[in-house]
Amino acid sequence: MALSDIIASTGVVILLVAFLLNLYKKISAQSKLYSAMNLIGAGLCCASSYMIKFYPFVLLEGVWAAFALVSLIKVPRGTSK
Repeated sequence: MALSDIIASTGVVILLVAFLLNLYKKISAQSKLYSAMNLIGAGLCCASSYMIKFYPFVLLEGVWAAFALVSLIKVPRGTSK
């Protein structure tokens, strides 16, 4: 398995875990944890897409990561779950 595959797989797992935790109401979509998981997962997927030169996904995951970063910065203090 190539390094890009490992990075992408890790990113996808993080994104799916965040989605499932939100779906089953374990974390809120407005929480710092959810935003951080989206930032890390999308960032890893973006990096792996760049490594294999698949630029449509670089754009998709880069925008996803950027919005997750903005969301992370804008989460009100005291909101952790």
